[in-house]
Amino acid sequence: MKLSTPIKNRDVLMNQYAMIDGMLTISEAIAIAVEHDVSILVVNKRHEHDEYGMLLLSDIARKVLATNKSPERVNVYEIMIKPVMSVSADMDIRYTARLFDQFQINKAPVVEDHNIVGFVTYDDIVLKGMVGK
Repeated sequence: MKLSTPIKNRDVLMNQYAMIDGMLTISEAIAIAVEHDVSILVVNKRHEHDEYGMLLLSDIARKVLATNKSPERVNVYEIMIKPVMSVSADMDIRYTARLFDQFQINKAPVVEDHNIVGFVTYDDIVLKGMVGK
């Protein structure tokens, strides 16, 4: 199967995430995830030279629940992923898929003008980018 017109990350991204502060407790982060019905939490930059972080519900399960730590006593910054590998909104999804494979990841923030505009996942690439091609 060959994609004739390049499909870009901006064409398949999803906007289901919430921004949080790294100083929040895991309990507070979970409450925000539930309130916004998301499984991806983006940890905001502390200053202009900082990088974004990411907290997934799977990180909470592995690093808090499985280790029997109290979610009220663990802060987001202690278990978040940082820095996060991001992709350009204008990058062809074929390159995004290759990057995911090379670095063994399955989702990444999509960045435009130094700001996160959404997330792209393998599912998005296949279901939105390859259907009908």
